[in-house]
Amino acid sequence: MQTVVESADLIRNGQLKAARRVRASLDAIERMNPAVNAFVMLDAEGAMQAAEAIDRQVAAGQDPGPLAGVPIGVKDMEACKGFRMTQGSWFLRDAPPEKEDSRHVARLRAAGAVIVGTTACSEFGMDSATTSRLWGITRNPWNLDTTPGGSSGGSSAAVAAGMVPLATGTDAGGSIREPAAFTGIIGLKPSHGRIPKMNGFANWSVHGALVRTAADAARHLDVAGGPHDGDRQSLPAFPGLFEESIETLDVSGLRAVWTPDYGYAPVEPEIIEICREAANRLIRAAQLEERKVPFRPVNIYRHFGAIMGSNLEADFVRDGILPDGFDMLSAPVQSLLTKIRARRDEIDVKQSWEQVYLLERQVAELFTQTDLLLSPATSCAPYGANELVPSVVDGRDASETGAEPFGMLANACWNPSISIPAGFTSAGLPVGLQVTARRHRDDVLLRLARIAELDSPWPFPDGLIG
Repeated sequence: MQTVVESADLIRNGQLKAARRVRASLDAIERMNPAVNAFVMLDAEGAMQAAEAIDRQVAAGQDPGPLAGVPIGVKDMEACKGFRMTQGSWFLRDAPPEKEDSRHVARLRAAGAVIVGTTACSEFGMDSATTSRLWGITRNPWNLDTTPGGSSGGSSAAVAAGMVPLATGTDAGGSIREPAAFTGIIGLKPSHGRIPKMNGFANWSVHGALVRTAADAARHLDVAGGPHDGDRQSLPAFPGLFEESIETLDVSGLRAVWTPDYGYAPVEPEIIEICREAANRLIRAAQLEERKVPFRPVNIYRHFGAIMGSNLEADFVRDGILPDGFDMLSAPVQSLLTKIRARRDEIDVKQSWEQVYLLERQVAELFTQTDLLLSPATSCAPYGANELVPSVVDGRDASETGAEPFGMLANACWNPSISIPAGFTSAGLPVGLQVTARRHRDDVLLRLARIAELDSPWPFPDGLIG
């Protein structure tokens, strides 16, 4: 399957028709989506009309933009004009079509991207797998019995299966990186503010994309990044092009810390072994300087649950979901609500925020002593497509940390963090290496992803594997 960069450059040069590229994507969706369930809504007619308009622009000597004619999917948690945004919930099944794009989607569309449809997510983004009562189970192209991760699992499955070369994601605690790891692709959680949002008060969640190559990730960020007057947290423009920096940035000598578990998380031994080997290859190929772990970070997962849970039930009551609609919520959301209710008497939100602030201080101190934090992206291999997140990992209690125990640090502290393919388990399932950098150094992560893919090229499934 042609990548984002290959497709766009061929279309801009008149060597490939956008209509042909989009038609190929729609055909792939028709073949594979019944088994994978990555896309939940499609607009084939609108996509073909948009592609034909791009072909007319090229024929007239105009440049449609750096994403010219690239078919993409948009996660069903992001506003996309003309599509209902259900957030994977039965309660939003009759939501009206969105009247405008999110700022992220608007930039992609303005750069020539062709939106073919919206991709599945876990209900309200609250699960490490992607399944909902409204849209059903989304499956991993590498093995259809397993999950492609969550909450951006529809996007990761669509890209890994070759339906589209790019699909958007959101990440509030690993929801781009875990799906990328589970499907053997690249998932960058950008620095907070790199891609502007509609709500500048949202402190932990960011927009991003799932792609197959470092160049695709870089081009996406060149298009999507940059300040917006409507988001007071948005960052100034990057000085240059990320797509150029992935080939030229000198990262030799940067200090790297490897940790298998952050000092608190149960992790499957095979995952640690695969990621340690991948970290060694990257350290060698990029000529990094390895350092010892100088700290044990606060495990804020219990505290994140307390903070989120303090308002969640009240929000559901306000929106008319509770008390009568409990049985229509997906199993993961029911489980979360049950856990929150059981702990209501012991929840101290003020104390939980103090732990978050402590983590921020710890991470700030860490990055005075190192430049990069390397770890597994997940604690386990892809698990059953319709199973709850594992509560036991390597024979130990993982009820607080689950499948993605290393994601939240970067969200809480606003650092960029990326998952890149690390290898495969003995069962042939993908594993991801997570690299977290100093705030605002998205360019370093993209450069390291490029070095890693040059040093150890990663394979992609030819259609469905499992």
